[in-house]
Amino acid sequence: MKEKIYTIPVHDAYLSDAACPLCELERTTEQNLLSYYLGPAMMEPDVRVGTNEKGFCRDHWRRLYQAEENRLGLGLVLHTHVDDVHEELSKLLEDIVPNKRKGMFSGKDKTYKQKIEKTADKVSSRVGSCLICDRIAYTMDRYIEVIFYQFFQDPAFRQHFTSRKGYCLPHLAELLRSAADRLDQDEASQFLQVLVSQQNEAMAKLRTDVEWFTLKFDYRNATADWKDSKDALPRAIRNLTGCRDID
Repeated sequence: MKEKIYTIPVHDAYLSDAACPLCELERTTEQNLLSYYLGPAMMEPDVRVGTNEKGFCRDHWRRLYQAEENRLGLGLVLHTHVDDVHEELSKLLEDIVPNKRKGMFSGKDKTYKQKIEKTADKVSSRVGSCLICDRIAYTMDRYIEVIFYQFFQDPAFRQHFTSRKGYCLPHLAELLRSAADRLDQDEASQFLQVLVSQQNEAMAKLRTDVEWFTLKFDYRNATADWKDSKDALPRAIRNLTGCRDID
């Protein structure tokens, strides 16, 4: 395995009590990146080229600000990023204002709608780019590569993998797509037998817990035990969406 540096976080995540080990990997990766971009790295020329060009998504701008660390550094990053955005968009915005005049010699532009839509797409591309999201996606792909490798090469890790109780649906989808892309048919059969079994068992348990949570509001069940249903709602939302910020 060339990228052994990725194996330790994967092992730690599968040994943790996190409901979804991939959520734990993503959370740790995101926190490390937030600290990185709030640290001295934000003043490095190559990093500033990236922050000027791509910036961050809405959620990560919010998290960087709410961290309340290095507000001056964040302000400098925002200044040059806003400058980059303004430089690219200002002329585009000026050029999309349609000519209001009518008549044979007005030079009326019949493609003004397409120009407006094209500029809207450019604005959306600036809003949608994010250095942290890109690096999370890259790192998570490496982690999934490690998961497959360890599943087939490391019996101890395979035991840890088998003992898990499913994944959130977004990360389940990532595992399935990666299995289709990386595994041959025999490997996919072995891997998916374990994954499908634990996922179906986890979903069935979650369904039962959510149902019992609702039934507890029936006066006839007022004195009955809550069983495992007290936190069923946030667990269900985390499972369906991968949302980690809900308790």
